[in-house]
Amino acid sequence: MSINLKYLIFTISILSIEIFIAVFVHDQFIRPFFGDFLAVIFVYCSLCIFFQNSTKIATISIIIAFCIEFLQYFKFIEITGLIKYKILAVVIGNSFSWLDILAYSFGFAFILLIENFEILRMPWKLQFDANKKR
Repeated sequence: MSINLKYLIFTISILSIEIFIAVFVHDQFIRPFFGDFLAVIFVYCSLCIFFQNSTKIATISIIIAFCIEFLQYFKFIEITGLIKYKILAVVIGNSFSWLDILAYSFGFAFILLIENFEILRMPWKLQFDANKKR
């Protein structure tokens, strides 16, 4: 198993952004929505350090995000007493929101869009190739 340096750099960058958001940003959009959007991408990039990037890894990433959100719904961190550990309280969170689910879904869609960008460029390639033959 080799380490994918590109995804390691992405992971560290996104983690830095997430920490900055958690510590310094206290608004109604960036922290709650954009932070969750980035969370799915962070998990995806973290997994891609060790595994070949694919739709399967993206799917695993969103499943992890949904599981954590549903743990919040069932007050897992409070029931287990883990709320006293500040870092776990921040990572797991303690309030369920359908907007978080939406943000994770947008993050998932963004991953699929970026990782399959070659498909989006295909019409341009065909048009360019057709012009070249003239």
